[in-house]
Amino acid sequence: MNKLNIKILNIAGISWIGILIIIAIIFKGIAQDDITLKETFKDHFLIGAALNNAQFSGYDTLSADLVKKHFNTLTPENVLKWEPVHPQKDKYDFEAADRFVEFGQKNNMFIVGHTLVWHAQTPRWVFETDSNKAADRETLLSRMKAHIMTVVGRYKGRIKGWDVVNEALNDDGTLRQSRWMKIIGEDYLLKAFEYAHEADPNAELYYNDYSLENEPKRKGAIALIKKLQSLGIKVTGVGLQGHYKMDWPTSAQLDSTIKDFAALGIKVMITELDIDVLPYKNISAEVTLRMEKKDEFDPYKNGLPDSVQNSLAERYSDLFKVLVQNKNTVDRVTFWGVTDKESWLNYWPIRGRTNYPLLFDRSGRSKMAFDAVIKTVVDFQKDSQD
Repeated sequence: MNKLNIKILNIAGISWIGILIIIAIIFKGIAQDDITLKETFKDHFLIGAALNNAQFSGYDTLSADLVKKHFNTLTPENVLKWEPVHPQKDKYDFEAADRFVEFGQKNNMFIVGHTLVWHAQTPRWVFETDSNKAADRETLLSRMKAHIMTVVGRYKGRIKGWDVVNEALNDDGTLRQSRWMKIIGEDYLLKAFEYAHEADPNAELYYNDYSLENEPKRKGAIALIKKLQSLGIKVTGVGLQGHYKMDWPTSAQLDSTIKDFAALGIKVMITELDIDVLPYKNISAEVTLRMEKKDEFDPYKNGLPDSVQNSLAERYSDLFKVLVQNKNTVDRVTFWGVTDKESWLNYWPIRGRTNYPLLFDRSGRSKMAFDAVIKTVVDFQKDSQD
């Protein structure tokens, strides 16, 4: 408990009421400083962030301190993707990934591995022969298994959950025609989960994707998970990436999505949460998407107007009300970044924009959205007592 040693001076012009007001302000400041996301949501779900190399390697101490204070679960933004960790056929590079895991362990956090099988950020050699021709099914399956066994095996018991397959579906719910799909066939998903379970039987295994709040894609994901379950494949949960807009998805869409996946008997997680405040209507989070930069798409270069700060806070409040109300199903909420400064939305789908999608600003200060998110728990607890 914080204690204040207050020496009251006999200064002319300061009344007892004035002194009491000063004390109240001091206590309010202390109380505000003591509020953390992980403590606020401790009875609801884990809350975390995706980290870049600088944040877990000691270079970005501002963000690292925010992570230690507010979060109890971590996801690596890039260092465990195939390209950085297994860049060449006979070469693995675990230097950065090891630092990430060490940071998480040192700070007693639930560590998530992202990602094992994805159509992007996977080197060409994975899908090709030495003569640059397409690899055959057995070769690609062998490479997939070796990669998963090596990476998951290295962190067995330390990384507690894995995004096994990432973004395997098209927006209409059909399977994406990735090179995994074209060479191996649709059972590549089954094999990925099978290999991950073999490498660490105790690890949680997730399917992760964007836009699952849209009904066609949601139905495709539900059908996929049901099929894996029917074949005896372990699927612990589904990750709704949560790359949201100011007007999408609606609270009703998010609520129904959570409930639909919960009906499968699996955990539901928001795995890459941010809210794009810039004008751009495409709700896809397809990483390969690129657009030409125009001033009209970057209106807040010099700061976010108060009116938009208010709207962002209201938007976060609406979404977190749904998450808190579904606390028995939602297991984890992870933000895709720590502060606005490092967000991928500053360079995707248009490079060089200034975005404001997270709870902490570029200086690491909490925003109105932070207060709004905290308030959802306070209001929920109050309503539960009434």
